[in-house]
Amino acid sequence: MSRILDIHGNPFKFDDEVQTENDSRLAMLQKHYSEHPASGLSPMRAAQILRAAEMGDLVAQAELAEDMEEKDAHLQSELGKRRSALLTVDWQIQPPVNASDAEIRDAEMLEEILRDATWFDDCIFDATDAILKGFSCQEIQWESNLIGGLKLIRNVEWRDPAWFMTPSEQRNSLRLRDGSINGVELKQFGWIKHIAKAKTGYLSRIGLVRTLVWPFLYKNYSARDFAEFLEIYGLPMRLGKYPEGATTTEKNTLLRAVMSIGHNAGGIIPRGMEIEFQNAANGDSSSFMAMIEWAEKSMSKAILGGTLTSQADGVTSTNALGNVHNEVRTELRDTDLKRLQNTLTRDLIYPLYALNCKSFNDARRIPRLEFDVSESEDINSFAEGLNKLVDIGFRIPAQWAHDKLQVPIASDDEPILERKTVSEPTALLSAQHKPKQRIAVLSATRDPDDLLDELEPSAEQYQEVIDPMLKPVVEALQTGGYELAQERIATLYADLDDSAFEQLLTRAIFVSDLLGRLNGGR
Repeated sequence: MSRILDIHGNPFKFDDEVQTENDSRLAMLQKHYSEHPASGLSPMRAAQILRAAEMGDLVAQAELAEDMEEKDAHLQSELGKRRSALLTVDWQIQPPVNASDAEIRDAEMLEEILRDATWFDDCIFDATDAILKGFSCQEIQWESNLIGGLKLIRNVEWRDPAWFMTPSEQRNSLRLRDGSINGVELKQFGWIKHIAKAKTGYLSRIGLVRTLVWPFLYKNYSARDFAEFLEIYGLPMRLGKYPEGATTTEKNTLLRAVMSIGHNAGGIIPRGMEIEFQNAANGDSSSFMAMIEWAEKSMSKAILGGTLTSQADGVTSTNALGNVHNEVRTELRDTDLKRLQNTLTRDLIYPLYALNCKSFNDARRIPRLEFDVSESEDINSFAEGLNKLVDIGFRIPAQWAHDKLQVPIASDDEPILERKTVSEPTALLSAQHKPKQRIAVLSATRDPDDLLDELEPSAEQYQEVIDPMLKPVVEALQTGGYELAQERIATLYADLDDSAFEQLLTRAIFVSDLLGRLNGGR
């Protein structure tokens, strides 16, 4: 163990052992299994779970959130969209402001370490578990020995939110449960603790689970009632009739046949008895579906800020509204990333920097992990506007333009794209009049109309190409008349060589297009 400073500048003894595996007080956590409070959930039970969380007991609330995500496909889908969106954004490690050469080198080294880490993408995704539950804790597993002279991370392991609690006197402090009132503090340099606020409040009340539990509950009530509705009204009434004097055994036999025939589509009954199928009773399922639809829309609004990125109803789903809702979802993504990059800088970048980098001397001056949420400008409109601004005297830094277009500046020894310059003659137009004919090089100093006249195929050239194509048809007309030629056209067409004719047509269309562009304003 060595003595080092935490993110707040306080000295502590660094220990690379995994806290939950080497502290006897926490042994019970490994044996914890969920009670699945969503089973048989009622409004009263839901309220009890939320009140218990406010008192510091987070177990039932965390387990309820897990059940909700597993049982509700719509909730899982919407939450998955928001969580997965964070993995699509690139990131980089930025050195401190006015960084020295040593700080720049150390920032580059840290970025190389994380880009090589196979666990980092899972770390980002698991951190977003806090969106639903309010917090997400992952335990850092350090390599026991130095690798290449560096203290590196072997893995980052997600820990069940039900393992944690908040002390009654410090309701924003997250502790590990050990059976005591205050719990066990998280070890420095041992955890990545991400907090995601859906609203302002104490730690136990900031997760989306407290908002989503009510539409989840009412949706489940309606889904259950809808299933009963289908069971009652979805099948025809089966009525068994027995003759007078039937024995109890015969009546029971008929009853069993009536009850089973709807599922088995077959059965036997004594002679003289009969089964009638009557039309199913009429009923209206719209009220059940309306409640389910309301619940799912409420979930979408809470998770993604709108409903039009989730499903289209053909009535309110216009393209303009869809774009607005998508912008809201993008804003949520950027907010999630901003919070996450602060967490990763504090709990991941700082420990690696403090343990491995020679430029470290102050906890307030450290590299930062930043997600690149900027979007590049439209290159055509941006270039046109930039040219106009430069023409009227704007002094625009080249770095700013490169950043706007997200085009990196090439290093001195790196090959770059250059504008192609063509000396006189400046126009090189291909005019392949005949097979193997040489290309004509035309000077741009000549009149464009004259140049195009030379490119336009002549009547003689058309005749030279068309005659070989029509020759078999003409021969058929001469030898057998119109009827024979008509019969042979279908077979002759497949063998016709029209490649030369296609080239002439291509040239003609090209010349006509250029003539239109040149003379369009006259």
